[in-house]
Amino acid sequence: MNRRGPDDAVAPLWRAAQAYRLLTVVYALGFQIAVNGDLAHPAFGAAVFAVVAVSSGVFAAVYLLDNGRDVGWVIAELVLTCALMLSTLLIASEQWRADNQSLPTTLWATNAVISVAILTGPVFGGVAAAAVIVSSTVVKGFVNIDLGRNAAVVILLAVGVIIGMGAVTARRASARLAEATRLAAATDERERLSRHVHDGVLQVLALIARRGREIGGPTEDLAYLAADQERVLRSLLSAPGVPDSTGTTSDVATMLRTRESDRVTVSTPGQPVTLDSVVAAELSAAVDNALDNAARHAGPGARVFVLLEDLGESVVVSVRDDGVGIAPGRVAAAAASGRLGIAQSIVGRVESLGGRAVLDSAPGAGTEWELTVPRPAHDGTRDR
Repeated sequence: MNRRGPDDAVAPLWRAAQAYRLLTVVYALGFQIAVNGDLAHPAFGAAVFAVVAVSSGVFAAVYLLDNGRDVGWVIAELVLTCALMLSTLLIASEQWRADNQSLPTTLWATNAVISVAILTGPVFGGVAAAAVIVSSTVVKGFVNIDLGRNAAVVILLAVGVIIGMGAVTARRASARLAEATRLAAATDERERLSRHVHDGVLQVLALIARRGREIGGPTEDLAYLAADQERVLRSLLSAPGVPDSTGTTSDVATMLRTRESDRVTVSTPGQPVTLDSVVAAELSAAVDNALDNAARHAGPGARVFVLLEDLGESVVVSVRDDGVGIAPGRVAAAAASGRLGIAQSIVGRVESLGGRAVLDSAPGAGTEWELTVPRPAHDGTRDR
């Protein structure tokens, strides 16, 4: 997986790893100088270290650049590391291999384990450590199960797992910090807008509601609508921020509660009901259209009830009013005449999400919409 980017949370780990790489190269050089004369093929031993020095410089330069931290490079480093360790079979005697660590030292070989762990996490970090351990075992020619005398096995596995866990933790912390910063910025913007809206739109809506009630007659309905919109707008301005649609989820319960008013009663579970943000926004828009239809056609004084249910594999929203209802065939007739409001804004919207929208209505019996949207198993919500 590619973890690159200018804001990579593990960039300090990459820099520290390259400083460690430099120290291991110095150690490998000292070891090579000390043992090169004892090798069966000293010239090949010197060539191995030359490859170590050049490759270490290349990998350090690549990892210090954001766009070099990808799977291809860390696999190449791991393969090269194992190959150089196995080259000890060709340049050293069996007795020498049994008495010494493999070239170009186990300490230097940990660089590949560290690189894999930082990029991919603890699991593959452990796999990389196992690959290095196997290469060392092949060079030795026997399996040493005495961990007290063969601490390299424990150290390699610990490096791969612990550094991998540290990298994963750093990325998660960075993501949470970015989300907190985004929410703080959204809150500041909401507060700024609320000040402007309070000084203008909310005061105008409040005035229309008050004067409409005073005048009475046909304007009373206008007063109720103004009061409803004032309440909804106040709820939107005071509601907690909802994550945007950049790969996050949104709480449908929070979104629907902002629709509550004198005429609209909203009932939701006590805990969040989350869906993918795009799906939640489309479902909320379908509910808005159902509420608009109720406000226009249910009749004066009609009340609307919104019920949200979390069924685990799906989310169901019921929008029911106690108004005049819809005559049989009226919806089909409207669609046939080209008025596609219900077909497109409610049914079409929900069906595009893989769900279904069911209308139940009769003259004098009110109208009820049942909107069902499936929840993918991978959307991060709890299991039931």
